[in-house]
Amino acid sequence: MPNPEGYRKAIRLMKQAEKFKRPVITFIDTPGAYPGMGAEERGQGEAIARSMFEMAKLKVPIIAIVIGEGSSGGALAISVADKIFMLENAVYSILSPEGFSSILYKDSSRCKEAAEHMKLTSYDLKNLGIIDEIIEEPKGGIEKEFKQVTKILKEKIIDEIENLEELSIDKMLEQRYQKYRVIGK
Repeated sequence: MPNPEGYRKAIRLMKQAEKFKRPVITFIDTPGAYPGMGAEERGQGEAIARSMFEMAKLKVPIIAIVIGEGSSGGALAISVADKIFMLENAVYSILSPEGFSSILYKDSSRCKEAAEHMKLTSYDLKNLGIIDEIIEEPKGGIEKEFKQVTKILKEKIIDEIENLEELSIDKMLEQRYQKYRVIGK
């Protein structure tokens, strides 16, 4: 659960990647940004918004990969990308199911029901056009076949970076902008 300083560091590193014309690849596995009072006092909301703003205009290819739990602004802050990949059994949402059920049903114990309504699975999100590709996981699980999964991810990342680098910077930025204009419709 990153603090504001973590997002500010990520922005610095992304801008450095842009300076040296290197692609940005993010791996998302967080239940969200740290919700403590200290983080809020140090500008948690502004750091998340700034990260999203800066990513939207980076002049290098960006690929985001949801590898576990991708929830709330903590995940969104590092997922403004040209392509979003998601491991088959990962989840990606604007809010945790517990938070959703607490708000909608006033009962956090109804989180399973909330998760079904939220459409946070890789297949739901692919159907909604929120993610671009599902990375299938081996039947034995990612822990047993870690090398196989990383090999698949490496190949997909390299292929996608090559595709994105063929575009002009203006075309890439326009496609990124349009992606987020219609995402989830």
